[in-house]
Amino acid sequence: MSGQAETATARPRLSRRSLTLNIGLFLVGMHVTVALLTLVWTPYDPTGMTGGRLEAPSWAHWAGTDRLGRDLFTQIMIGSRIALIVGFGAVAIAATIGVTLGVLSAFATRYLDDILAAAFDILIAFPTLLLAMLVVAATESASLFSATLALGIAISAIVARLTRILAKRILSMDYITAARTAGASWPSIVFRHLLPNIWPMLAVNFALQFGLAVIAEASLSYLGLGAPPPNASWGRLLQEAQGTVYTAPFGAIAPGIALVTLVIGMNLLADGLREAGDPTRRGRQ
Repeated sequence: MSGQAETATARPRLSRRSLTLNIGLFLVGMHVTVALLTLVWTPYDPTGMTGGRLEAPSWAHWAGTDRLGRDLFTQIMIGSRIALIVGFGAVAIAATIGVTLGVLSAFATRYLDDILAAAFDILIAFPTLLLAMLVVAATESASLFSATLALGIAISAIVARLTRILAKRILSMDYITAARTAGASWPSIVFRHLLPNIWPMLAVNFALQFGLAVIAEASLSYLGLGAPPPNASWGRLLQEAQGTVYTAPFGAIAPGIALVTLVIGMNLLADGLREAGDPTRRGRQ
């Protein structure tokens, strides 16, 4: 009877975890679908003046028009593509730099490990947006590439610190000692034992950093340091709508909703992946 009760109690918990993961997949998948669709079709020309200025949402313009008469829904669709490019690009750069430095730190001598750990902590202490602004300023030109590079470098310290912690934990395991005693090379230990065991936790962190990168890119674009016109970044749309937020509020509401749904979707996806990949957490629940 007790086993049946535990099973009955576990089912709702499993369904809640599945719901979190499924909602996250749906929200992120929706944006991915829209971004891919913009490669072949958009309702209107993103730069074309297809209506009157600041028109309200209608059947012709689902999200209304901006102050130049451009279709807002088309620009928001393009914004999904830009957000995903920056998000995935920044995470890829952060993963390449961060995982490499984190693994090197875990294998380094104590003196070098302490120096790298202190450097990671110092970089993490700076706000991600501030570091990204410094990198963009150093490139002397605001572009989609510079924003992606800046965010990737800014986030890499977070990834490096987590990789170092996870790698040092794995390297202290008995099977790693046995592999080293058997004559396994360091590259073999890294690629056969270390990375496969830390990858699940890194994947969850990458999903969280993706959301951070999307918000930071919107902030950079709002400040004029992100993708320049005619790229329809959500941050730039919000910046352009601030002067008409009282007379045409949907110009700010629509890109804000798009930004929030993508970030929440990625956070829910990360939470679902963590729940699904953590056996100790499942056991407690």
